Amino acid sequence: MDKAGYIVRKYILMTFMIVCALAAVLSGCAGSRQTENSELHSSGSAGDSAGSAAGSDEEEELQPAAGEEKTMTENIAGEEENMDEKMIVEVNGTRFTASLENNEAVNTLVEMMQENPVTIQMSDYFGFEKVGTLGTSLPKSNRQTTTQSGDIVLYQGKQIVIFYGSNSWSYTRLGKIDDLTGWKDALGNGDVAVTFSLDE
Repeated sequence: MDKAGYIVRKYILMTFMIVCALAAVLSGCAGSRQTENSELHSSGSAGDSAGSAAGSDEEEELQPAAGEEKTMTENIAGEEENMDEKMIVEVNGTRFTASLENNEAVNTLVEMMQENPVTIQMSDYFGFEKVGTLGTSLPKSNRQTTTQSGDIVLYQGKQIVIFYGSNSWSYTRLGKIDDLTGWKDALGNGDVAVTFSLDE
């Protein structure tokens, strides 16, 4: 074999080896990409499943149990029903209607008024309220309160206070006058007798 033929054969062999090597590298890359895609797909599916499960749990938490929903409904209905309960507040012959609160003090006061109207001698205090002793103690549920004209509260468990001004103190709310027309004028400047009775 001459030298030229030897060089040609060597060149062809080297070219073939290079082509085979490139083919092997490309094949390996393709397999790696396929594996990565497969792993990503599997990971995405797991994430979607976890997300769906989490979403499902959140939806279940947002839904109240049947018993809880019933209790909430009953409480709201009870509060609305109590808001419709009224009492008459009579001052110097002028009658006013008051909406009652929902608490134990009011329940006890209502029981007293069911037997007889409750009349209290009330004294003026600093030009914004009238206060008088009930003669018995009512259950307290005091909280810091800023009162307004027309508010009726319990002070220290046994004193009824009616406001024609405003004050901030710890009281138990009893009710509020519905219509304040003539309220301040009826209370006047001095002591007054106030009668509390149930709305017929």
